[in-house]
Amino acid sequence: MPNKITTNPRKYKLIIYIVLAVVTFAVYWQVNQFDFVNFDDNVYVTQNIHIQSGITLDGVRWAFGTKYFDLWHPLIWLSFMLDYQFYGLNAGGYHVTNLILHIMSTLLLFLLFNRMTGAIWKSAFVAALFALHPLHVESVAWIAERKDVLSAFFWMLTLCLYVSYTEKPAIRRYLLVLFSFTCALMSKPMVVTLPVIMILLDYWPLGRFESKKDNLILWQLKEKIPFFVLSAVLVIVTFQAPQNTSLKTLYAPYSKSSLDVFPLFSRIANALVSFVTYLEKTFWPHDLAVFYPFLGHFPFWQVLGSVLLILVISAAVIVMVKRLPYLFFGWLWFAATIFPVIGVIQVGGFSMADRYTYIPLIGIFVMLAWGIPALIKREETRKKILFPAAIAVLTILAVLSWKQCGYWENSIYLLNHSLRVTKYNYLAHNNLASALLEKGKTQEAIYHYDQSIIIAPDYVLAYNNKGVIYAKCGQYQLAIENFNEAIRRKPDYANAYNNRGKVYLNHGDIVSGCSDARKACELGNCSTLYAAAGKGLCR
Repeated sequence: MPNKITTNPRKYKLIIYIVLAVVTFAVYWQVNQFDFVNFDDNVYVTQNIHIQSGITLDGVRWAFGTKYFDLWHPLIWLSFMLDYQFYGLNAGGYHVTNLILHIMSTLLLFLLFNRMTGAIWKSAFVAALFALHPLHVESVAWIAERKDVLSAFFWMLTLCLYVSYTEKPAIRRYLLVLFSFTCALMSKPMVVTLPVIMILLDYWPLGRFESKKDNLILWQLKEKIPFFVLSAVLVIVTFQAPQNTSLKTLYAPYSKSSLDVFPLFSRIANALVSFVTYLEKTFWPHDLAVFYPFLGHFPFWQVLGSVLLILVISAAVIVMVKRLPYLFFGWLWFAATIFPVIGVIQVGGFSMADRYTYIPLIGIFVMLAWGIPALIKREETRKKILFPAAIAVLTILAVLSWKQCGYWENSIYLLNHSLRVTKYNYLAHNNLASALLEKGKTQEAIYHYDQSIIIAPDYVLAYNNKGVIYAKCGQYQLAIENFNEAIRRKPDYANAYNNRGKVYLNHGDIVSGCSDARKACELGNCSTLYAAAGKGLCR
């Protein structure tokens, strides 16, 4: 990776853009044949009547007014509505949209660092790592993770516009940066840290701190306050708007909040271990899964080792900050962007997620792209060693990503793989059971529901799903027992009341059936009550 290009740099840049796009396309093109998976894709597309109405005025109002599935991200809903206009329920089209957004983010990332630093090959290496790293497969191959690829596109665009603004400050350019950042916020709340990254860019590589030494704090406050205000507003919206607790049942293995189940110490320990595990999987991307269960306990040596490693790396980059500012930049980029999702505040039953590394890993990639050449003093040696080494690394990553991408073909492939590489994965068992049931494999489905319950006895969704199976098979007593158990563990579980009421009604117990139907309706699920009322059974 030579530092300077002396011959026709435009030609090199054009070649890099083409190679980045073509290679990324080749690794991921298989997704156009993939199906929806039963992780969130139903919530976002296949069972969402608002999405399946396409782009309408009512749909736009709903997108901007809803906090469905506990997030306010109107641009995600609008993007799915637009996809539905073109593809209907053809999953391949949604996958291709994700892929196109991923490629566009990759090209913008190269443009960003090349424009800031002039280092073509280092910038290309950062962009290639972003495009091809296996940890990023989940964000691209999972339709519901449109949040990642769309927010990342606006993240890169915002920074590119910001660099343009710093080159020639003007109110029009500043407003464009604000608009792009607003679009990023309307795609995924995780981008609230973008103003911090803008300050980092001012330090390195833009070097704006050097010219503003006298009034540094005042200048930064004046320039960045609108961005922090927008971030604060989104945080308030995210935490204060009414939440859909019934949807949380999909993931939470406990009838109570995971904040009540897992003490603060366990959550902090998980955050520290997860932080280091992300680093481990960056350099050794193995055993990647769609869901990593929150275990709630770690050996003391593992927590202590994580703390020491984080402190050692942090101290090292601070000590070398003046001589090697890109190490400080990259480390702080990673730490700052991963912090909002590190898991101290638990919102589900997972300990970490590959998708959370989509933007944060750029910081580690910058450390590698600029740090490794600094270890080799002679330029001729760098040319001989680094370019072929970089090609070898990227080739390996491309092969691993292609293989990892293949697991996302459908729910059964994905969940069987997750069960192979994780332990105590109650959610993978539950969702695999549902996928098997769609294929008519009833006994296999019951087995996996049972495994889910053995691992997480309070996971009420598995009891409910088992009850539904028994009801369809005509085993009404077993169905009632499972619904009873779900309700006992979660007394406000609307779906369980609804399904138990349906069984009672079908079995001729009108009084119990109507009572359950009314209770379900009070809790938010009125389907059985409306159906029974239509037949004159419940009034």
